[in-house]
Amino acid sequence: MNHYKNNLLEELHRLTEAVQASHADIAPTYLEYTQLAFAIATDCGEAGRADFMSLCSLSPKHDSAAAEKLFSNALHTCKGDIHLGSVFHLAEMCGVRVAPSHKNADADAADAGPFFSHTCARYNKVENEEKETGKKKHEEEEKEMKGTEPLSPLPYFPQDHDWPEPLKSILSFAKTPAQHDVLLLGAMTVLGASLSHIVRCKYGDKWQYPCLQTFITGHAAAGKSVLVWVRKLIEPIHEEIRRQVAESMKAYRKELRAYEALGKARKDKEPPVAPPNRMFIIPGNNTGTGLLQNLIDSDGTGIICESEADTVSTAIGTEFGNWSDTLRKAFDHDRLSYNRRTDREYKETTACYLSVLLSGTPAQIKPLISSPENGQFSRNIFYYMPRVGEWKDQFGEDELDVEAEFIRMGHEWKASRDELKKKGLFTLKFTQQQKDEFNGHFSALFYRSSLVTGEEMSASVMRMGTILCRMMCITALLRSLEIPSLAVPDPTINPENLKDGIITRHNLSITDEDFRAVLALCEPLYLHATHILSFLDKSTELNSRGIADREMLYASLPQEFTKQMVMEQAEKLNIPVNTARSWIQRLREKGALDMVMVKGKGVYSKKQR
Repeated sequence: MNHYKNNLLEELHRLTEAVQASHADIAPTYLEYTQLAFAIATDCGEAGRADFMSLCSLSPKHDSAAAEKLFSNALHTCKGDIHLGSVFHLAEMCGVRVAPSHKNADADAADAGPFFSHTCARYNKVENEEKETGKKKHEEEEKEMKGTEPLSPLPYFPQDHDWPEPLKSILSFAKTPAQHDVLLLGAMTVLGASLSHIVRCKYGDKWQYPCLQTFITGHAAAGKSVLVWVRKLIEPIHEEIRRQVAESMKAYRKELRAYEALGKARKDKEPPVAPPNRMFIIPGNNTGTGLLQNLIDSDGTGIICESEADTVSTAIGTEFGNWSDTLRKAFDHDRLSYNRRTDREYKETTACYLSVLLSGTPAQIKPLISSPENGQFSRNIFYYMPRVGEWKDQFGEDELDVEAEFIRMGHEWKASRDELKKKGLFTLKFTQQQKDEFNGHFSALFYRSSLVTGEEMSASVMRMGTILCRMMCITALLRSLEIPSLAVPDPTINPENLKDGIITRHNLSITDEDFRAVLALCEPLYLHATHILSFLDKSTELNSRGIADREMLYASLPQEFTKQMVMEQAEKLNIPVNTARSWIQRLREKGALDMVMVKGKGVYSKKQR
């Protein structure tokens, strides 16, 4: 046995010299680092410490004291299932290959087994399987993914931006990153709905108004209920409209009674006309025709705000065609019309500004969007809330009444919005630098999406540009309440009107900080949408799970990377190493990656346009 151990030490020395000569970091992550320690400790004992320290020293993250401690721990625990062959495999992954010496090759087969026969054969088997069955094996892994959870947590929005009021105050009530994101999206949606006739920007050769269609999804008790608070921000606007309708109806009934009292003289008079049944918050429990009527009565403006998406999905189930068509037209600000069957009256509104804010479980998405191909999927903002992993104290010591605070902020917002209405129309103007940055960002995303996911997400990427521009309108207008100089009179306004203070049109700017904060939402929203797409029923080619995870892995890697870097990122993202390797192979097959050999090491490069 001593003879065999000496042979192992000799092989380890040879390998250490080769690794040092090539300056290869064979343990770039903690996973390989610990494997290295246990493998050497198991087969070489204390005699292998010097080689372990030499191999570790090549890492830029090397800490000699920590390495000494790890090796001592490995000697004490000594995992018997990790052998020196693992060290040779790690070296081979970095392009360093050392053939076994003649002495070791002649060693007793029983002794040599754990080193060469067992351990190396195990790794070669994995590599051969990947080469022979890579794509098939990967597809089988994806099919085994149950439910709707991604392999790794989907990304959150950046949490450190100083948003303008009232967004800043709204976000202060978030207790988790996911709540922060949901409150931001919910606030953007409801505030944008109330600004539909106040602010706009030119994008895609069309005027865009801040109307958003947002779906927050997650499993039961994931925290979606915070959207109930957000609704409080616009209830004062809705209540004022309903009071006006009530007063108009009261006057109408009085006129109607007077008209009916005329008796035969009525023939010489026109009957009074009932006022439109205006509202701002439109009920989700509605028919397609009812939705059209509500919108037309309200000049095409309103918001559907439901905390349980099945309220809407039930309505859609009875009259899907009308609903779907209306929602698509609403996103594009198109004309809406219908014929009233009772009196054959034709009614229309020249433009629509409907916003939608829904929350529900993943299972409630499918009834709303029967197929991603009908265009409704790409018009939606999706956010997938993670499962709650532990019990949270629901009592706390904070006696603040959150609902009352949102009611208060709702009244304050109504006052601010009323003042903005008096000032007229605001048009957001981007600087050339902002346009270039925006186009560069989306050009890269569109190209990457086409390579990684094919045509599935192309429409979503295109419309995400529209969505972010609308968000920028909201953010810029709110910031102008803090920095009035961001809004200036439109230069085409008559000078005489300027002198008299009659200013009905303003040009609006967005700060670079706010511009980039909104632009930073693009990547997380894209990945959340790809994940939603992965489990929707469809007849398209994309019929497997894990698309968002693959996108995250691809996006997290630099322009040029090695297999070791793939393994490191896979570990961070909780993606199985074999799965990550097969994904990289598939990306090569799709033409998204090139590979060249550099100093005996395979280096991948993301394909450029």
